[in-house]
Amino acid sequence: MGKIKCDHCHLEFDESVMIEDEIEGEKKYFCCKGCQGVYHLLKSEGLDSFYEKLGDTKLQPAQQKKEDLEKFDLEGFINKYVKKREDGLYEINLIMEGIHCAACVWLNEKVLHQTPGIIEASINYTNNKAKIVWDPEEIKLSKIIETIRSIGYNAYPYDPKLQEERATKARRDYYARILVAVFATMNIMWIAIAQYVGFFTGMRQDIKDILNVAEFVLATPTLFYSGWVYFKGAYYGLKNRFVNMDLLVASGASLAYIYSIYAMITRVGEVYFDSVTMIVTFVLVGKYLEVLSKKQAVDTLDSVLGTIPTEVTVIKNNEKSLVLIENVEPGDIIEVKPGEKIVIDGVIINGSASFDESSLTGESEPVFKKEGDEVLSGSICLDSVIRYEAKKDFSTSLLSNIATLLEDSITKKPKIEKLANQISGYFSLTILSLAILTFAGWYFYIGEFERALIVAISVIVIACPCALGLATPMATLVGLGISAKKGILFKEAAQLETMAKSDVLVLDKTGTITEGKPEVVSYEKLKDFDENIVFSLVKNSNHPISKGVEKFLKERLKDEGRREKRENIKDKFEVSSFTNHELRITNFKEIKAKGLEAIVDGKKVIGGNKEYLGENGIKVEIESENSLFLVAIDSELVAIYELSDKIKEKTAQAITKIKELGIKVIMLTGDNEKAAKKVADLVGIDEYYAKLLPQDKSSFIEKLHKNGHIVVMAGDGINDSIALACSDIAIAMGSGADIAISVSDVVLLDEKPYSIYEAYKISKRVYKAIKENLALSLIYNTIAVPAAILGFVNPLVAALSMSLSSLLVVGNSFRIKMSEKDAKQ
Repeated sequence: MGKIKCDHCHLEFDESVMIEDEIEGEKKYFCCKGCQGVYHLLKSEGLDSFYEKLGDTKLQPAQQKKEDLEKFDLEGFINKYVKKREDGLYEINLIMEGIHCAACVWLNEKVLHQTPGIIEASINYTNNKAKIVWDPEEIKLSKIIETIRSIGYNAYPYDPKLQEERATKARRDYYARILVAVFATMNIMWIAIAQYVGFFTGMRQDIKDILNVAEFVLATPTLFYSGWVYFKGAYYGLKNRFVNMDLLVASGASLAYIYSIYAMITRVGEVYFDSVTMIVTFVLVGKYLEVLSKKQAVDTLDSVLGTIPTEVTVIKNNEKSLVLIENVEPGDIIEVKPGEKIVIDGVIINGSASFDESSLTGESEPVFKKEGDEVLSGSICLDSVIRYEAKKDFSTSLLSNIATLLEDSITKKPKIEKLANQISGYFSLTILSLAILTFAGWYFYIGEFERALIVAISVIVIACPCALGLATPMATLVGLGISAKKGILFKEAAQLETMAKSDVLVLDKTGTITEGKPEVVSYEKLKDFDENIVFSLVKNSNHPISKGVEKFLKERLKDEGRREKRENIKDKFEVSSFTNHELRITNFKEIKAKGLEAIVDGKKVIGGNKEYLGENGIKVEIESENSLFLVAIDSELVAIYELSDKIKEKTAQAITKIKELGIKVIMLTGDNEKAAKKVADLVGIDEYYAKLLPQDKSSFIEKLHKNGHIVVMAGDGINDSIALACSDIAIAMGSGADIAISVSDVVLLDEKPYSIYEAYKISKRVYKAIKENLALSLIYNTIAVPAAILGFVNPLVAALSMSLSSLLVVGNSFRIKMSEKDAKQ
């Protein structure tokens, strides 16, 4: 039997090993089940035009490199690169190879979305990073990689260290192409000078022929080696029916090159080999600087992942061993030496040390921590050996959550970027059409083919859809990088635009404006009772007021116990009732923003604000500018705890600056009127509302929406989850970072209100830069293209102008970076 082609990968195999399949009455042959499956998938989704675009190009069949695919399903590989989600799904970040244009992104996303078992597939064209979510019960990772390979692309797990190696290799390749182009351009310029002098003073034809050949020798490697990236990009664009910037550069340079060869051979007209080399060189250098700038912006986001250690020292049975961070489990004891980074959240059980938390909070001052204190992943141990107990695994630790958030932040595009992409999608086709019309107009108007061609080439080369396409992603990348350095984490780039447009900021009081750790400042015991009853009640609540009362009682009961012990030391007698211990508690119930109740030691105990006690038939006539926690036992008021909370550093300054931006600031709190007024007056908030339940806060935000306001709300990310969900932008400031990240759009790692002002300032600068970039791009093209059509620009100036317009957009984006003076304020 003879060999036949596989109808998917186009490789030839013996007919005896081929899989025969009849599709719509036509016989098709496939070398493996993978090729057959992908063919059916593309056919069923109406994507079979892919094979027309593919032409005779051969793909890698799915059955090849089977050993290479098997590694993707190994347990060690899964533990290292795959995130196992709580809902049972798996998630991975992949780098896609072979992505050349938006059409490539579209095809890969289409195929992956239609693959059974894949829940989500989104590819970022800026950095070629794909986020894939799948059901491990339905499909294996190896099959996902196999599917991607079968349609002519490749994918490998995202690893910052490996990514840096690949990026370095790509930069070297660019650099080599630029060296060839610059060498050729510098030498061809000397020849061009001689050509121009000879044009005006006279030159023998044989000398002119030699110079033309020399220019041809220099221009050829420049066009086909240095300019290969544009031919490659143009090819993939045309294959997917997409006219891009690469096609404009390649066609402009190629037309000048072909005409120059014709002029050289026929000795009719002048050659433009110097224009060919300069078009390629100028655009290539501009592109290289653009790539370096983009890499610099992305590096900020990659730096978090790139410095994560792969192993930690775990202590088991008094023996030390190096364990992969993916294999560390909650409860493991980890030893950290000076200079080492904490990679898993935990609590110190042995030793004390200073920690650098600047990468998390932005604070340069070291933080001293001792036994019992929590250590956060991302901080660095500075001066002592400590041991701590892991409270989470790596995938749920703060550092991992931050890294995931940063990876996802540039996936979803702002609305303004989508608009710019739509415009740039039609822009190149429009320019190509204008160039053809320009050639026709000039040719029929003056009758000179050479002049008409050069003007048309200038039109092709001078247009810059690249600047238009770069306008938004460059600005958002820089903005996300700056905010990440300041401990402000945006979940999506799109939220920069929304926050810049917002006109109302709603703030929760406790934990947002204040520290969220209220302390008892006065205490009144109305009846004699065992205070362990109240201690047992508040111990079961995580509310800041409850924690403040718990802390106060813990210290009070310890002091009472120590005093009683001293008084009875001679008789070696201790009264246990004054040592803090928990009593038997049942029927515990917590009402949000109101209070607690339970049966403690057989007594009904109620604790909370006076409204809650009033609902239970206990009337209280007490007013205070501080928060009150009232306790009743068996319907009788027995104790009053008055608590005060410190206002966070620079809060008043932040609110003043936010107001100066034209944003209305409103405070909502569940606390009493006097306590709310006191805080509002101290920080400069004119409008506030007290005694609000969580649902009242969300209703208030809905009313703001109905009045046409774009609302940003900052809360602790736990108690205000309903209101946060209703706002346009939710900012979490809670210490429970894992919860905060899941319910919010923006996370402030330092938990300071001043960072809200910083977030506003960055978002407004980014949005302003985006609009400036779009304006610069549109103004440039509005002026440059008509000038080229009218013949005022030659190809050399056109190529230089095109590169400069892109670099102007990139440079303007980097103006977003704040000065040292701003950063220190």
